[in-house]
Amino acid sequence: MIDFNYLVEALKIVVTVAIFFVWFIRYDNIRKEFESYGFPTWFRDLVGILKISFTVMLHSSLLEVVMIGSFGIVILMLGAVVNHIRMGSNFRVYIASVAMLVITSIIFLQSMELI
Repeated sequence: MIDFNYLVEALKIVVTVAIFFVWFIRYDNIRKEFESYGFPTWFRDLVGILKISFTVMLHSSLLEVVMIGSFGIVILMLGAVVNHIRMGSNFRVYIASVAMLVITSIIFLQSMELI
């Protein structure tokens, strides 16, 4: 049977690849999405800086740093999901945000040693 810690490490890699892909490779889509919701460019840039910083923190050897990074992404993903719901987005548009919320919640709970 697979050790749960290995699963969490794999989830950290999934989060990192996904966030780096979206915020670097598909940045034009991010720019368009934030513009369509009427957010200012400084807010988009702040969210990007925070997401990338929190993602790097997931790979720290210090459990407290992992906790902060995962909690930070959980908060950002909660904001994304709430915003999509508030704007009336189709669930297909924000399913990735929900998945990232679930994954980072698992990482956070594991870092808190609750699971």
